[in-house]
Amino acid sequence: MQQGLNPPQREAIRYLDGPLLVLAGAGSGKTRVITEKIAYLIGECGMQPAHVTAITFTNKAAREMKERVAKRVGERAGEVNISTFHALGAKFLRMEAQAVGLKPGFSILDASDTAALFQEMLKDADKSRVKWIQQRISLWKNALLGPEDVSPADDLEAGAARVYAEYERTLKAYQAVDFDDLIMKPVQLLERDEEVARRWRTRIWHLLVDEYQDTNRCQNRLMRLLTGERAAFTAVGDDDQSIYAWRGADVDNLRQLAADYPRLKVIKLEQNYRSTTRILKAANSVIRHNPKLFEKRLWSDKGHGDPIRVMACRDDQHEAEWVVTRLMAHKFETRGHWRDYAILYRGNHQARLFEQQLRAHKVPYVLSGGQSFFDRSEIKDVVSYLRLLANPDDDPAFIRAATTPKRGIGGTTLEALGHAAGRRHIGLFAAIFAPGLELEIKAPQLALLREFGGFVNRMAWRAQKEPAGQVLDDLLKAIGYEAWLFESMDARDAEARWANVREFVGWLSAKGEEEKKNLLELAQTVALITMLDKRDENVDAVQLATLHAAKGLEFRHVFLVGVEEGSLPHRESIEAGNVEEERRLMYVGITRAQMSLNISWCMRRKQGKEIVERAASRFIAEMGDDIKHEGAVPSAPTFADKAAEKAAGNARLASFKALLKQSP
Repeated sequence: MQQGLNPPQREAIRYLDGPLLVLAGAGSGKTRVITEKIAYLIGECGMQPAHVTAITFTNKAAREMKERVAKRVGERAGEVNISTFHALGAKFLRMEAQAVGLKPGFSILDASDTAALFQEMLKDADKSRVKWIQQRISLWKNALLGPEDVSPADDLEAGAARVYAEYERTLKAYQAVDFDDLIMKPVQLLERDEEVARRWRTRIWHLLVDEYQDTNRCQNRLMRLLTGERAAFTAVGDDDQSIYAWRGADVDNLRQLAADYPRLKVIKLEQNYRSTTRILKAANSVIRHNPKLFEKRLWSDKGHGDPIRVMACRDDQHEAEWVVTRLMAHKFETRGHWRDYAILYRGNHQARLFEQQLRAHKVPYVLSGGQSFFDRSEIKDVVSYLRLLANPDDDPAFIRAATTPKRGIGGTTLEALGHAAGRRHIGLFAAIFAPGLELEIKAPQLALLREFGGFVNRMAWRAQKEPAGQVLDDLLKAIGYEAWLFESMDARDAEARWANVREFVGWLSAKGEEEKKNLLELAQTVALITMLDKRDENVDAVQLATLHAAKGLEFRHVFLVGVEEGSLPHRESIEAGNVEEERRLMYVGITRAQMSLNISWCMRRKQGKEIVERAASRFIAEMGDDIKHEGAVPSAPTFADKAAEKAAGNARLASFKALLKQSP
């Protein structure tokens, strides 16, 4: 075992006498603890690597963990199951497809696919209503509620419940699942089939779960079902960094662990290896205003550190100028790198003015949380073919592939095919070859459909037997995708899109060789992968990111901007009386900084065409006295301010509900 571990870390690694909760404060080395525990289980305890499973929340974290484990145990690391919750769920469903009523080639629909389905089901509905219904159904799934389990609280929820039932029927017809199903369906099967549960528990001798505070009810239930009565698990989390309630995460899962497992051992990691004492003092001071599940206090031996500066700016333009000027001057003084700096904010809309200033001064920067590689239309075009090869019942994939590039199959033809498929209770692709279709679709259009169907069948046959890269290359040549790009848009745009397609093909080809998978096997996992993980982290550029996107990252120097009432804490959280999660978000922002922290707020800010007065966030006052104010010393918002804001919020909420109740 490597040297340099502190006593609580060492205890967490070696503890195997029952369920364990590791309360890992920000920067306390939790990833190292998980990595070393995996190495300890394999190396010193003699556990087979295939019997160890570790779950993280992002592909990036899973990849980094695999790399670290490989350094400790060598080639055997490849046998350890390290993945996200959703990737584990997808693997489970592939192995147990028949038991859950799916065929092995089922499709995984991403967020844009499901959004399109909801838009189709609610054709005339307002976009805000469609989005609300989609989010409500997702939250129901995360709470393990099927359409039949929902008890609507009002007419709004009753309408959403009806849509939920129709949505589930559509997914079943498409032989498809959404991201929430990747956790919900395994949980449902494990609960009703003891033989399946027993089989999976014999595979998993020890389960490690990272970021446990971010689990929802469904994920928490999956962990309990996979570990059973033996409860051989290590949960690692921090209640002070629970910032995802809006997407179903439940910090109460941490509290519930102690109730569910009387033998639960709790080990606290409080030594911070990231930040100076001054930064940690401010973070501790802020978070102590929240009620605590577990008392802990971060400490560091990195010295007192630079003063924390709080700048009161005249307006948002002044704030952007001040931040970029201060950042450039600091880099010049310290002879540092651009990548040492991060500008963090509550919402993506706040980035624009900082981008303008950075570009004006020719400062390189990267923007986190931008468009995912897989959200690009050219990648979605290619992926639609992959999904169709793997699952001919995937109607959304069929429609996109059949019409991209254009091949004479238009809306009228697809509508007629849809009616024919509906009458026969089969998918669109199967309907192409249905007897009697020549009586319903004109001969020229039917010939085009059957030509396309034959092409897909030939490629599907090859996709099972030949290298993934070769099949994909030949598919793109056969459909003339490159030529179509250059014919349908200007040369520069076409070149950029074709370069993305080539990058994707190269990456998928390498993945096929590395994992010894054919194109059909790869096609099913594509929806789970984010190519954002591919970005070179060593690029020398300032990082712009939301506080949510910055969680898990660290920077030598941090500028935390727009720290005002209504922004951080966010207006909606104030109105809902849920400032605690916003305070945790502030805590996350402060603890991203290693050496220096600058905070800014505006006395006035432009909102639309108006200039509105702003007040410094209450969190600035909660940071304590060891901070240096510039511009003006902020005063905390008064009770009257808060009451007025809450009343205004209630009025907005009432008008929004009235809008949603309007019939589609």
